[in-house]
Amino acid sequence: MSRAPNHHPPSASPDPGDPQVLRLGGRWTLRFSAEIGEVLRAVPDGIACIDARAVDRLDSLGVLQLLRCADRRGLAFDRFRFRDEHQALITAIEDVHDDRPKGRRDTGFTAALERLGRAIVANAREVLALVAFLGEVLVKLLRLLKEPRRLRMTATVHHMEQVGLDAVPLVALLSFMVGAVIAFLGATVLADFGATVYVVQLVTIAFLREFGVLLAAILLAGRTASAFTAQIGMMVNREEVDAIRVLGLDPIDLLVIPRVLALLAMLPLLTFIAMIAGLLGGMTVGALALDIPAAAYLTRMQDTMNIHHFVVGMAKAPFFALVIALIGCLEGLQVQGTAQSLGERTTSSVVQAISLVIVLDALAALWFMEINF
Repeated sequence: MSRAPNHHPPSASPDPGDPQVLRLGGRWTLRFSAEIGEVLRAVPDGIACIDARAVDRLDSLGVLQLLRCADRRGLAFDRFRFRDEHQALITAIEDVHDDRPKGRRDTGFTAALERLGRAIVANAREVLALVAFLGEVLVKLLRLLKEPRRLRMTATVHHMEQVGLDAVPLVALLSFMVGAVIAFLGATVLADFGATVYVVQLVTIAFLREFGVLLAAILLAGRTASAFTAQIGMMVNREEVDAIRVLGLDPIDLLVIPRVLALLAMLPLLTFIAMIAGLLGGMTVGALALDIPAAAYLTRMQDTMNIHHFVVGMAKAPFFALVIALIGCLEGLQVQGTAQSLGERTTSSVVQAISLVIVLDALAALWFMEINF
């Protein structure tokens, strides 16, 4: 049995009964793009209606060519007649074929208020989502006391290594340098009053109460929160989180709780390292640039140290760790499945974590000042 030929080039001819009607036939597809252009260039003037019901096959290129032909001739597209099975494609292409210019951004006062309102609502939703996520994680952490078999110890230790051990050199180096900078700055100001020796108290109290925990938390907010978001976000993109749910497992138990526990364990240790490094930075500057011998610096530092300064700094570390871990994991779970969404959520997690850490630190400083502790 012979096979029917599949070469049906596009054609266009006036209707014998009505010269204003142009009848189309053949296949108006990408394969015949050159022939389609020749046929449309040969269309005579005075055509008021185009009948495409005899077209065998039609794709997006054929529709776009007809739309452009109609635009050039000033012919309304509703003057075309298509087969019923082509209507869905026609409608979809017609909605997007023209290059509409983007509207200019309204810079008026009302538009600015509208954008401000939308930003406030979006931020409020983020806060509510974070609070709800915090409640869910706390409930499942308490569940571990009843069902300890749910704890993924191997994953927790792995994240402790990534979060804590790998971050020690960076935290120590930056804390040492910040301690040195604070000593230089304090000496510059105090020298006018002949009180350079009080640099020791400045560096000691600043690092024990504020800078040690704040530097460690900010470094982890930028380093670890973004890593958590990227790791979990890629799992969302590859549908691994959906696979975990299909297997009857809880993504919170597998992905979130090990990361939260790792940060809760390691941030206080990194805070202690940051305190020691900052104090060493101040002592180095005192010994080398301020003519304060190391023995005298250590003696004065010992007289200045008070356990409540150390407690204030260390008490904030678990709260900062919880905030950083929750934001990093929540933003990762909110990835929408695209590379753009992953990048946006990673950026958002870093910004939110650093901002919230600084806000909480400021509130804690005010509270401790009010209670005179």
